[in-house]
Amino acid sequence: MGRKYKNPPIVEVLCEFQFVSSQPWDFAIPGMLYERIKGDFPIRGQQMAFDIVLEPKEGGKTEQRIEFGSPRLRFFNKDKNSLVQVGPDLLTINHLKPYPTWEVFKPLILRILHEYVKVANPKGFKRIGLRYINKIDFEGSEIELSDYFNYRPLTPNNLPQEYKSFQLTVEFPYENERDALRLTLATIIPEKPNILSLALDLDYIMIKPESVKLDEVSTWLENAHMIIENAFESCITDKSRKLFEEVK
Repeated sequence: MGRKYKNPPIVEVLCEFQFVSSQPWDFAIPGMLYERIKGDFPIRGQQMAFDIVLEPKEGGKTEQRIEFGSPRLRFFNKDKNSLVQVGPDLLTINHLKPYPTWEVFKPLILRILHEYVKVANPKGFKRIGLRYINKIDFEGSEIELSDYFNYRPLTPNNLPQEYKSFQLTVEFPYENERDALRLTLATIIPEKPNILSLALDLDYIMIKPESVKLDEVSTWLENAHMIIENAFESCITDKSRKLFEEVK
């Protein structure tokens, strides 16, 4: 992010492109892309994509249904902390902890995208997303949220002021509603006992198809990163910065 931290909370960063195709999907494309990037991403794998669909039924009940999609090929680097995922008209570049800084990650995004465009020849972007997922751990089972977060749930005075779990999501429009920032703060299952874990998830999305051209993506990414960076710093307090060990 903009400020530097010795103990940053970022656990995953990803950039996802969904494309408007200029031709029917060719299942040879993932293999062609792999040949171009295997020097940095030599480990191959596959994952079945799926979505969980909630469908209302009679009587006010909701049925949960899993819809499976096309499989994605995944290419990992040697350390398995960075990967490229490819599916029909889909490209995702992920980086897990430790995050290498934006100055390293952005050129990686652009290089992989450049190679994909060469082999797939898409017409344009259907959707672009840049997402930062942060996990913040606190010792004990409760904290005063206002000590650490400017962005937090507020409850009416006539309701209990203590709660075990929550999920707060707000979507902000940007660029005349071409883009949106989806901001989520939520409790998550901790990895260790006697720990309170919160996720602060910042997802900046281009939601109007083909509103950003292929040759404009570098500028879009820079703007998206700046907005995410500013939103992150706006959401936290100096007490959080002390927890992350800000480097002055």
